[in-house]
Amino acid sequence: MKIYGITGYKNAGKTGLMERLVIEITGRGFTVSTVKHAHHSFDVDHAGKDSYRHRQAGAQQVLLSSRNRWALMTELRGADEARLDDLLARLAPVDLVLVEGYKRDRHPKIEAFRAEMNHPLIAPDDDTIRAVASDTPVTVGQPVLDLDDTKAIADFILHEVGL
Repeated sequence: MKIYGITGYKNAGKTGLMERLVIEITGRGFTVSTVKHAHHSFDVDHAGKDSYRHRQAGAQQVLLSSRNRWALMTELRGADEARLDDLLARLAPVDLVLVEGYKRDRHPKIEAFRAEMNHPLIAPDDDTIRAVASDTPVTVGQPVLDLDDTKAIADFILHEVGL
């Protein structure tokens, strides 16, 4: 599997770019999965639901299945956060895995940058960032792509990974 990341600070446009890239790249006939890093606790089920009750009762893993989808939830119960490599190993094979976040990991990435957020660029100090997708001209050593030009960003990623 080929892996490519979208990174940047909060509200830089990462999720919107990820969504557009999945549509664009799958539209070209490639299979795509995504991994999203969250900096906070999150729930995919809710209080009172059976799967939630199983987790609350102490289950290490809960697999929820229907004819439309299945989801496996693993409760860490104080263990260290799973590493990206370990999570990637759990995915079914696809052509490309797009990773949102994980800015400290060593896979190739595009930095999403919005000027209005007034955050510094990560790219100048991070050799894993291969390009910056920005809503404004920026001066960096990497190529700069228009944040809204999904086709050009998809072209860049697919060329980078050899697809």
